[in-house]
Amino acid sequence: MTVAVETGLWQLDPTASTVGLRHKTLWGLVTVKGTFTGVGGTGEVRPDGSATGTVTLDAASLDTKSTKRDVHLRSADFFDTDRHPEITFAVRGADRLEGDTVRVTGQLTVRGVSRPLSLTARLTGVSAGALTLETEFGVDRGQFGMGWNQLGMIRGLTTITAALRFARAAD
Repeated sequence: MTVAVETGLWQLDPTASTVGLRHKTLWGLVTVKGTFTGVGGTGEVRPDGSATGTVTLDAASLDTKSTKRDVHLRSADFFDTDRHPEITFAVRGADRLEGDTVRVTGQLTVRGVSRPLSLTARLTGVSAGALTLETEFGVDRGQFGMGWNQLGMIRGLTTITAALRFARAAD
């Protein structure tokens, strides 16, 4: 059964949303995991069922449970948070597919570099006042100017996971 999503404006609930990443390092022997604690966003569902919006991450809020590593990830070797404090995903379109599947297309901007991104998400917990989108996708960090790779320790794609809870905005 497909549940209808209410048209109008939606606000991301940062207390009920998570965005994380994981990447294999040390030649694939260790998986580094982190969570962005600063998450925000808005969206609009149009009468035709399509949607647009923006999700913003505070790049310096990435927490991998290692202070030394987090400081390095904020440096110019990686996110360069002094010059590029935000990571944004500008949603140009979100179209309902089969069941609770949604195809989301837009522009991902990291370190001031924008690239098109298309991903598949699942709608969960849909009600008149709230909805959650869950997704997992891979990103090539090299496309965003993050080429640091001492001794070839970092290979492959970075996996991004997100569970984004949106609440209907007050009219």
